[in-house]
Amino acid sequence: MTISLRKARVIIRKALEKGQEMELKPLSVVVLDAGGHVQAFEREDGAAPGRFAIAQGKAYGSVMLGMAGTAQMARAEAQAYFMTAVNGAYGGQVIPVPGGVLLRDKKGVVIGAVGVTGDTSENDATAAMAGIEAAGLIGEI
Repeated sequence: MTISLRKARVIIRKALEKGQEMELKPLSVVVLDAGGHVQAFEREDGAAPGRFAIAQGKAYGSVMLGMAGTAQMARAEAQAYFMTAVNGAYGGQVIPVPGGVLLRDKKGVVIGAVGVTGDTSENDATAAMAGIEAAGLIGEI
């Protein structure tokens, strides 16, 4: 099972709406499928062009490791050598901070990940969760 394009679009739309409601800086949102491939991406007007790589790195680490950004950050703090090795294995694509949200279906199966960037990591995660909940899915921050 993986995330559908329709659900990915709902996640992005609602995450961006949440960012606007909270008056966050311009956000970029990516949704990856269970294999770490981009299903959908949008960058708000005014968001820095490099934000795609950050959003993708947050989500990629989540889906490839099966742990959300908050758990990755804790692991990096406790075992920096492990996350350094992981990042080497994945070509430097992992960004282990909040805003990378593991995406599960109602049965608990990992179907992808969401990465949001543009504001603080905590606010990014809040926006991601708003999108995920609106799509009727479960997010793990």
